[in-house]
Amino acid sequence: MIAIPANTRPLDGPPPRLTAPAGATDCHIHLYPPGFPSRPGGPAIAELGTVEDYRRVQQRLGLERVVVTQSNAYQQDNGALLASLDRLGETARGVAAVTPETPSTQLRDWHDRGVRGARIMNLPGGAVTHADMPAVERRIRPFGWHLMVQFNGRHLDTYRDGLERLEGDYIIDHVGKFMPPVPADDDRVDAIVRLLDRGNAWFKICGGYEVSVTGGPDYADVGAIARRIIRHAPERVIWGSNWPHVGVPRAEYPDDAEQLDILLDWADAEARQRILVDNPAALYGFE
Repeated sequence: MIAIPANTRPLDGPPPRLTAPAGATDCHIHLYPPGFPSRPGGPAIAELGTVEDYRRVQQRLGLERVVVTQSNAYQQDNGALLASLDRLGETARGVAAVTPETPSTQLRDWHDRGVRGARIMNLPGGAVTHADMPAVERRIRPFGWHLMVQFNGRHLDTYRDGLERLEGDYIIDHVGKFMPPVPADDDRVDAIVRLLDRGNAWFKICGGYEVSVTGGPDYADVGAIARRIIRHAPERVIWGSNWPHVGVPRAEYPDDAEQLDILLDWADAEARQRILVDNPAALYGFE
């Protein structure tokens, strides 16, 4: 087994300007604990990202709860995710890679350990894609889980019919991940608004730096889309840090405090309470 280097990413720094409310939740991180190598078909793991590492980031940001998302590196092997959830305890939830063949007994075990969602990834390296989304939804429906769906928003028309057919909750991930961003009045953003109005779609503010052309710290191009969605449906929006920002060159590594502080510009205090506390509590069953 090839040894994976320890984390060298910055874990500490000045606190954010935003004082997070009680119960604030980071709805999207990845963890790379020791002893879990990448799986065939997934990207290599450049560095570890442990529970201890994230706890330092979490403390810096003043957050209390977290949702760990299955990494593409592990493909359909959820071992690292489950081991991390076991260590994080009741303040954590997980989003796993679920296939149409995943046994219900296994799903029940995962539910008991904190899993509440299944990841659908329609970008390179995705372990479970749109093709299996209807069957996966049927597998997870008895457990009340949601789907976390990621795709290039510019290709929304490819996926919209499938999304409209979903009966359970699902998340449109990474601010729609328009590569590159489109204007906020683009017809594909209009389509996302209509999906939200159907009542079972959620929208995640996360990783805008991955696609922004204008750049940080305000990410004005991505921010225009986020502001429109937040104004329209603040009760359907959640936020995630996307730590540890896998694949970002060291020179472009985003500041975690700035990723939280964008909510000061994109949402008012009432909306921030919903985005950081109330909406994640409803979606992930935090008490």
